[in-house]
Amino acid sequence: MKRFALLVALLGSLPALAQHTHGEGRLDVAIDMDVVTLNLELPLDAAVGFERAPRNDKEKAALAATERALNDAAALWQPTSAANCTLQSVEVDMPQFEGGEHADVDARYVFRCVDPAALKGIGTTIFKQFKRLYRLETQRVGPTGQGAQRLTPKTPALTW
Repeated sequence: MKRFALLVALLGSLPALAQHTHGEGRLDVAIDMDVVTLNLELPLDAAVGFERAPRNDKEKAALAATERALNDAAALWQPTSAANCTLQSVEVDMPQFEGGEHADVDARYVFRCVDPAALKGIGTTIFKQFKRLYRLETQRVGPTGQGAQRLTPKTPALTW
């Protein structure tokens, strides 16, 4: 547990990224022994095109589809296959629309890898799922150090 706390502290020491920019999400990755944790923050606008309570059935359906897509971790995230990682948990927090603030979707994914030394990256299909998303700013910390990388539809894989 102390190692994980250290990894979280190291993520916090990386340069701060822009807060809530439409079309731009944030992904923090912490690798601790055989556990890989992905924390995703996605502006709701990038997922559904609006950041308020849904006004009709079409918008309600868009929110439901976003939640389903984010819960399908196996389709969204592809750790290096040689690491033999399996999904342990998924938590998706959809906005509650209680105020007039910008709305984000927060999601957390935890994988456990049989061979963590073989983990060299994580690919994603998130840009195919959410066409309004054009950039995912990432921070990573783990046994090989820390770093930051920008993912885009043309470069949809975090590598180290």
